[in-house]
Amino acid sequence: MQCPSCHSENVIKNGRIHNHKPKFACKACGRQFVENPQNRISEDKKALIDKLLLERISLAGIARVVEVSERWLQSYVNQKYKETPRKVQVKKKPKGKLVIQCDELWSFVGNKHNKQWVWLAIDQETGEIVGVFVGDRSRQGAQGLWESLPAVYRQCGVCYTDFWEAYLGVLPTQRHRAVGKETGKTSKIERFNATLRQRVSRFVRKTLSFSKKLENHIGAIWYFVHHYNETLSVAAD
Repeated sequence: MQCPSCHSENVIKNGRIHNHKPKFACKACGRQFVENPQNRISEDKKALIDKLLLERISLAGIARVVEVSERWLQSYVNQKYKETPRKVQVKKKPKGKLVIQCDELWSFVGNKHNKQWVWLAIDQETGEIVGVFVGDRSRQGAQGLWESLPAVYRQCGVCYTDFWEAYLGVLPTQRHRAVGKETGKTSKIERFNATLRQRVSRFVRKTLSFSKKLENHIGAIWYFVHHYNETLSVAAD
């Protein structure tokens, strides 16, 4: 038995990995390894994991179903969310009258004292999510949502919101409409908020699957938003 890093033969047994395969440690360089390692995670299994991340299933549940270690799965998810684009991908819109609905969704990371508000905007006609920002519920959050919108919406969009004061001074006065729920003018974005809570486990109000890292919280939101917009495009075609 030789160390794969330094090729030293000063190797000892060092327990077992999750599937009970013996693990070894090199006393010369400290490298830990298994004999004849194999990549057990097939591309088909990764594709299945990608789909399960879009359902209301905890990472521990996915690990049990797909039969992978939670440690490997967490590393895989961390990388996937890190690589997920933080910019909306929507169909090109002609300049003209566009109508969007905006709202804020409460969430938290780590514990309920660390509130993270998810600011969202939806195209009233196409149903696409066209703006996303995660932050506090102040004017800075409203500004982040406004800046996340594609340029055509900032130039031509009429924005319907609730009466939350943070929108004032950020959205153009001549194109901002503050309305109550009874008008139905914000019903689409409110319905998407419900969808998000039902589909993504970390947004369920009483859950043990809450986010522990802000980066993954934001990545999970963007991952779902991109999938949601893609399904709308497929349905339209």
